[in-house]
Amino acid sequence: MNFLRGVMGGQSAGPQHTEAETIQKLCDRVASSTLLDDRRDAVRALKSLSKKYRLEVGIQAMEHLIRVLQTDRSDSEIIGYALDTLYNIISNDEEEEVDDVEEENSTRQSEDLGSQFTEIFIKQQENVTLLLSLLEEFDFHVRWPGVKLLTSLLKQLGPQVQQIILVSPMGVSRLMDLLADSREVIRNDGVLLLQALTRSNGAIQKIVAFENAFERLLDIITEEGNSDGGIVVEDCLILLQNLLKNNNSNQNFFKEGSYIQRMKPWFEVGDENSGWSAQKVTNLHLMLQLVRVLVSPNNPPGATSSCQKAMFQCGLLQQLCTILMATGVPADILTETINTVSEVIRGCQVNQDYFASVNAPSNPPRPAIVVLLMSMVNERQPFVLRCAVLYCFQCFLYKNQKGQGEIVSTLLPSTIDATGNTVSAGQLLCGGLFSTDSLSNWCAAVALAHALQENATQKEQLLRVQLATSIGNPPVSLLQQCTNILSQGDKINRRGSKIQTRVGLLMLLCTWLSNCPIAVTHFLHNSANVPFLTGQIAENLGEEEQLVQGLCALLLGISIYFNDNSLETYMKEKLKQLIEKRIGKENFIEKLGFISKHELYSRASQKPQPNFPSPEYMIFDHEFTKLVKELEGVITKAIYKSSEEDKKEEEVKKTLEQHDSIVTHYKNMIREQDLQLEELKQQISTLKCQNEQLQTAVTQQVSQIQQHKDQYNLLKVQLGKDSQHQGLYSDGAQMNGVQPEEISRLREEIEELKSNRELLQSQLAEKDSLIENLKSSQPSPGTNEQSSATAGDSEQIAELKQELATLKSQLNSQSMEIAKLQTEKQELLQKTEAFVKSAPVPGESETVIATKTTDVEGRLSALLQETKELKNEIKALSEERTAIKEQLDSSNSTIAILQNEKNKLEVDIIDAKREQDDLLVLLADQDQKIFSLKNKLKELGHPVEEEDELESGDQDDEDDEDEDDGKEQGHI
Repeated sequence: MNFLRGVMGGQSAGPQHTEAETIQKLCDRVASSTLLDDRRDAVRALKSLSKKYRLEVGIQAMEHLIRVLQTDRSDSEIIGYALDTLYNIISNDEEEEVDDVEEENSTRQSEDLGSQFTEIFIKQQENVTLLLSLLEEFDFHVRWPGVKLLTSLLKQLGPQVQQIILVSPMGVSRLMDLLADSREVIRNDGVLLLQALTRSNGAIQKIVAFENAFERLLDIITEEGNSDGGIVVEDCLILLQNLLKNNNSNQNFFKEGSYIQRMKPWFEVGDENSGWSAQKVTNLHLMLQLVRVLVSPNNPPGATSSCQKAMFQCGLLQQLCTILMATGVPADILTETINTVSEVIRGCQVNQDYFASVNAPSNPPRPAIVVLLMSMVNERQPFVLRCAVLYCFQCFLYKNQKGQGEIVSTLLPSTIDATGNTVSAGQLLCGGLFSTDSLSNWCAAVALAHALQENATQKEQLLRVQLATSIGNPPVSLLQQCTNILSQGDKINRRGSKIQTRVGLLMLLCTWLSNCPIAVTHFLHNSANVPFLTGQIAENLGEEEQLVQGLCALLLGISIYFNDNSLETYMKEKLKQLIEKRIGKENFIEKLGFISKHELYSRASQKPQPNFPSPEYMIFDHEFTKLVKELEGVITKAIYKSSEEDKKEEEVKKTLEQHDSIVTHYKNMIREQDLQLEELKQQISTLKCQNEQLQTAVTQQVSQIQQHKDQYNLLKVQLGKDSQHQGLYSDGAQMNGVQPEEISRLREEIEELKSNRELLQSQLAEKDSLIENLKSSQPSPGTNEQSSATAGDSEQIAELKQELATLKSQLNSQSMEIAKLQTEKQELLQKTEAFVKSAPVPGESETVIATKTTDVEGRLSALLQETKELKNEIKALSEERTAIKEQLDSSNSTIAILQNEKNKLEVDIIDAKREQDDLLVLLADQDQKIFSLKNKLKELGHPVEEEDELESGDQDDEDDEDEDDGKEQGHI
């Protein structure tokens, strides 16, 4: 402290000690002093001078301060002073008052100084790593200035410092610990630090999100009172926006973590007229923007759709609709809520259906859509609010054919309320379309165009709408009324832009007529429409009217391109000739190009939301720019095409339509077949399960039959041993009269089996004779092709023989088993008859007879059991017999197939023989010619070698032999 007083006293004592000298002495003291107290006092003095003499302290002391951070980490006080000093040097916060004239220059100089000192500090990356390690200290005097210093570094040179933190080990994780600090000052400054850290860096945003940032930030917002909280809630919401905006990975993580559900309490604001502080308005505005980040149209469609569904399921959409219909809500919050609801329902059918069912708390209750449309066509409402309502209506109709049909139906005569007690959406749109406010005209025209977007059915339905313009005059169609207003132009006095009404009506008509030939026919049916359009396009007007001329050219081009030539006066070719005569093709295309070249066209094509600074800029609709982009090229081609090319194109269209119909037919067939395949697969799976169950049951029954056979063999052995006790068996036979009846029934069944076996054997004999007849009737082939064909037949016949042999063997085995059973039954019958004839032995005691009779009863019951088992075996044999019958039927079918193939082969053989005969005739003629030529040569005196004659003679002999062999084979 004495040293500090001496330095400060020396500084103020006289002019010999300048500030630079004082700072130099303090820096020398920091560098050379061995006592920690001296160094601490010197650093404290530098801190006090650093705000006023920022440049001098930064130049001379920065290196020494960094060394203090490296060497004196054990003393938190000196570390805190050093960090504060560095913060004062780098930070651009100006606390002293500056004159207004010098304010701009001083601010620019301070910013330059801050960025220069930051660059010097981060030149050595170890300095940033050192600062990150100091943030792990829990001491308040170290941690808080460290957080402020790092925040200042990020504000000065954010991307460079972000890159250093990203590559440092555990750099982001250390900073995330600040959110868990119990001291609110450090926690709040930690939020500001993370704001600067996550700005425009997707990699750091992902790391921060996966370090549980969402959970911690939502906890802080809840602790601070949600929307009623202070500036800390605002800072947390800004940080959440940094993490989620344009970051699909974090958005998906936020949705999967069920954090959307935790946003619902933010919007429970109630109906209170008071309590809307400026901070609450700011917080709620940021909360609504955060919801819009998750459902923005710029996000991937799948991610947006899943977030929209989650918002409906957790009740967030319902809460937003409550705010939408509440009273006492500030205008900017109401506008932002409308925009938020718009994007939550855009393209989501479930949310759109819910929004259609929302009613305003009025008496009588009116649909929310009607209440919003009343605000849109009311010129007294703020411009921003009217734009928001239009956007909401557009989002409600986006890809919502059901909603489009409901809106158009309110215009049809059958649905209009005759009492006039309720106002429908269609009536509001018509009222806005024909009002004297140009902005209402434009909004109503665009809203009605969205009700027709990509919906040919509603375009045709809207042609039925009739309007009563004045009392006593007949009603006029909506299409005719639009063209009437368009043709009147500036004759009607309107408030607002001069061309806004006409542009809106032209956009509506272009949307209505595109892809709807019936609407084009209705439009051309009015003879005044085409001359009006050609007159507008042909005139040379100012720059403001060029846009109207371009839209008129687009409407006329649509009338040509989508014309079905149903009106003779305005067929495609006649309209083209009219353009060529009155306007000129090049001039027409040039006027058409004015639309896409307009400066407001590109602005409207960027995003769906109609966001304009003032009503004068409200010219183009986003969806209409897509339509222009789609039609401009095809209309240009259609104008330059000849009639022959048009005819060809029509033919191509028809063939394409036919092709599409065929494709759709086959698609439907494929769908049906797929369904059938699925059903068959399910049936197969169930049959497989049943088959497995039956197989297991069969195996169990086979094992049981084997067990019964073994028991039967044992009983036979026992019966052989006890055959001498015939008298006892006779008593048992008399006691049980059931046994002879069972035996007689078994006899009958054995006789049936015998007759069935004989029938099967006769069928097999017939099949054998049929195969022998086929073999004998088959002609022996004369060529290689015939031999190969018959070889195939013989192989198939051999296979059939093999199958028949197996069937025979099965029948023989079954017959042997039946014979064995029959013999066993005969033996049993003989034994029972012998038992009946024999009489009981006299002289035996009654007790012995009683015991023997009981034994006989037990054995007879065993015999009855055996007879039951034999019946089961006979049943199994009958099942095998049916299986053999099925195999015979299959063999019959294969024989029939072979017979057909044999007939085909016979036809082929006959054709081959005919071809062979023709070849032989040709060869004979050729030989005759050669022989005559040789004779002529001999007559002329030319020598003919004998070898040629011999070869020719041998060849003739060989041919004759071949013919003889063929004939002999034919006779065999």
